[in-house]
Amino acid sequence: MDEQPAKKLKRYQFPLDISQDQLSAVAEELGHEICVFTSSSASTGPTGLPSSNEDEPDDFYDLTPEDYYRLMGNKIGAKSEMLKTRKIRDAEAAARRARYTKAVIRVRFPDNYILEANFKPSEKIQDLVDLLLKVIARPDIPFYLYTTPPKERINDTSKDFYTASFVPGANVYFSYDLPNDSQLNSEETKAGPYLREEIRSLNGLVPIPKQAASVMAEPEPATAPTTMPSVDPNPRPAAKKPTKPKWLKL
Repeated sequence: MDEQPAKKLKRYQFPLDISQDQLSAVAEELGHEICVFTSSSASTGPTGLPSSNEDEPDDFYDLTPEDYYRLMGNKIGAKSEMLKTRKIRDAEAAARRARYTKAVIRVRFPDNYILEANFKPSEKIQDLVDLLLKVIARPDIPFYLYTTPPKERINDTSKDFYTASFVPGANVYFSYDLPNDSQLNSEETKAGPYLREEIRSLNGLVPIPKQAASVMAEPEPATAPTTMPSVDPNPRPAAKKPTKPKWLKL
């Protein structure tokens, strides 16, 4: 069920008023802003890595100088962390967390659709699951989410996005959770569609910030024609003021 990665995200242009009205209505229904894209199939894995049946060259496993310095730097950094007090570590962690105000989660479906949704870092993974139940075409079929590589199923949905390292953003993958002997576990079911038709119709629509939308909607102010001052074609020299000679004394 692993999905092939996206080479390019296809975005299309729609009339501003129609697209923004659609996105606003869906965001109000779901409680989150979403975007829908499609991805093209590719021959590599979800992260662009070669498939597992391709052999790596022998020098692939050699330790390079860059690898050595990176490992030593990580070791020194870990030792300095141990010397910090718990209070300092907690203060630094709180400062790092306060920098993030949004978690952008992209859910990739086997039929090459991608659903992007914005969450607060303090929201739970369960909130993402609840959102998916509202947008998928078959909410009656059990499903699970996973990350890759390596493929790791997300079992604990009580974690918030920051604790799960999904901030500022993350890619997760969608798969039906069906036993092999289930009647629903068929090629027809796997082919999709996975999203509701009205959600798929949002394909390529991108929300525009309110300020930018208002600027784009306002017509340009009419400018008054500028008039040039008239110029005399035969200018006369300015009259000189008479002055008395220096030698004349009264």
